[in-house]
Amino acid sequence: MANPIQILSTKILSPLHKQELMKYGIELIEADFIKTEIKSFELKDLNESLIFTSQNAVHSILSDPKSEELLPKLREKNVYCVGLKTKTLLSDNGFNVVAYTGYASDLAEIITLIYANESYTFFSGNLRRDTLPDALKEAGIKFNEIQVYETALQPQKIKANPEALLFFSPSGVNSYLKDNTIQKQICFCIGDTTAEALSKITKNIIIADQPTIEDVIEDVIQEYK
Repeated sequence: MANPIQILSTKILSPLHKQELMKYGIELIEADFIKTEIKSFELKDLNESLIFTSQNAVHSILSDPKSEELLPKLREKNVYCVGLKTKTLLSDNGFNVVAYTGYASDLAEIITLIYANESYTFFSGNLRRDTLPDALKEAGIKFNEIQVYETALQPQKIKANPEALLFFSPSGVNSYLKDNTIQKQICFCIGDTTAEALSKITKNIIIADQPTIEDVIEDVIQEYK
């Protein structure tokens, strides 16, 4: 019997995702290479529209002790976000999502081309990329930023030698590379910005068609089935 394909995921996957991989005889090693924590923040000087680029920011707002008092005000505002799951989380909690995209660069383009007359409050994390705020500044759009969660790297040495690596964020790439090297492994990436973090290390990269975990899993299955 052939040895199973061994892959490493840089985040703990859901039981459903693991099940999908196991169906095809793929052996999974997994570890959380980053840790996200909600942080305390003050909601003040809110502008007329809101921007969320991750589910983490939405969860932080929803879990804030003052959320019952604040949410009615936030739900009156137009919301722009990155990611279908972020959009779903916002919509399910009564927010008015005007536009969503797969990437921050695409959202920046939509805002600067179509909604430049609005002012924005951007809910962010400590390791957020500069793509969106830089585009807003360059276009002269009024915005402020409130940091509502923190991402910390959790580097760890992997003793196994997997055939493939799954990456879900640039932070996850940076954390993995602190104690590990990439040789001939295929690197499956959730999106362009994650792949960009690997571009100087390897060319052996497969980028998901849509920036979702499901699409990454589908790419792995297509490669090894």
